[in-house]
Amino acid sequence: MPKLLRLRAFGGAAASRIGLAGLTVALCAAPTLAQEPVKIGFSMALTGPLSPNGKQALLGMKIWEEETNAKGGLLGRPVKLVYYDDQSQPSSVPGIYTKLIDVDKVDLVVGGYATNMVAPAMPVIIQKKKTFISLFALDVNAEFNYPNYFSVLPTGPRPKPSFTEGFFQVAMQQNPKPTTLALAAEDAEFSRNSCEGARENAKAFGVKIVYDKTFPPGTTDFSPIIRAVQAANPELVIVCSYPLSSVGMVLAINEANYKPKMIGGAMVGLQATVFKSKLGPKLNGIVNYETWVPSDKMMAPAAAFFKTYQARAGAEGVDPLGYYLGGWGYAYISVLGDAIAGTKSIDDGKIADFIRKTTFNTIMGSWSYGPGGEWTKSSLMQVQYHDIKEGAGLETWRGMGYQSVLTPPELKTGEVIYPYEKAK
Repeated sequence: MPKLLRLRAFGGAAASRIGLAGLTVALCAAPTLAQEPVKIGFSMALTGPLSPNGKQALLGMKIWEEETNAKGGLLGRPVKLVYYDDQSQPSSVPGIYTKLIDVDKVDLVVGGYATNMVAPAMPVIIQKKKTFISLFALDVNAEFNYPNYFSVLPTGPRPKPSFTEGFFQVAMQQNPKPTTLALAAEDAEFSRNSCEGARENAKAFGVKIVYDKTFPPGTTDFSPIIRAVQAANPELVIVCSYPLSSVGMVLAINEANYKPKMIGGAMVGLQATVFKSKLGPKLNGIVNYETWVPSDKMMAPAAAFFKTYQARAGAEGVDPLGYYLGGWGYAYISVLGDAIAGTKSIDDGKIADFIRKTTFNTIMGSWSYGPGGEWTKSSLMQVQYHDIKEGAGLETWRGMGYQSVLTPPELKTGEVIYPYEKAK
């Protein structure tokens, strides 16, 4: 409860008791109303296979919440995050957002983590006419074309091809140029979308697809997939997968001693410290997408945040570095905060108009929005893992010594090791 304001009497007591009582009530009521929080609701993957990333994002969001409230909140009110665990299950998402809006009466909503969790929320969001900022959702709005949707994912105006475009660019710089490609995709929203983009890139770069199949979520034995890919004898292999499948594929590639010219592409999960520690040197040679790395250039605006995050990570039981989703969790909720402050409003329509017209400067970089709520420019990277030793620990993953940024040129930190077997 806010402290009652104290009235001081200066000079004579001319005011009547009734007038003084009325003034006291008015002064006391104002801060009470002002303390009603701005409630922001969302689902987040806090258990299940997406949780190593979802929990990073949540800690980033909580740090933003605490810092914002320490500075006086928004609109003179504190902010409050209202969230539920979606358990990495798409089927749980519509009910969560219905509850947030209809029962919890949140003022605003943002998306949970990942394409598979954002897509099922969209029908509820559209029906309720809410502005919606998503976190790492690949081209979700292509199907809905909802004007008040905004993505926080550095894919640019061509979201699906962007995940593997850099992979092809690196491959086409080799002599002789590779000419054949295999695609192995998990049968899920993100991986289908990213492999659709890979097909577009293959056509644009003149590469022939010799293998193109999906595998079901929950697959545990990836050896048959690798043997089938190997039998097709492609020079390039792109895998589009979620975390557990990504780990399973890397293990199967190493067990089979399979060595195409280049392999990787769109494998979610390899960015998380827990999976890097599990795989260690088995990652060597893989070329895969990244959204952010701790290079000197990219770390400069984010150093204070990661110092705070990493100091709290142990107690929170989350990824100790937070490089994949911790900073992005902070950044995407800060976009909403900037829009609230900029409009001096929690009206969804006003906030959406502000986001459409604004360039946002965040700890993870700057961006603005174009058609479909996608970024006007891509900053997605392809990195290659190399020189990882058995037993590599946290200090290895903290720096850049084990990975090189290959694309885009303005972020490049090293050259590709080609073919893949030279990095093994």
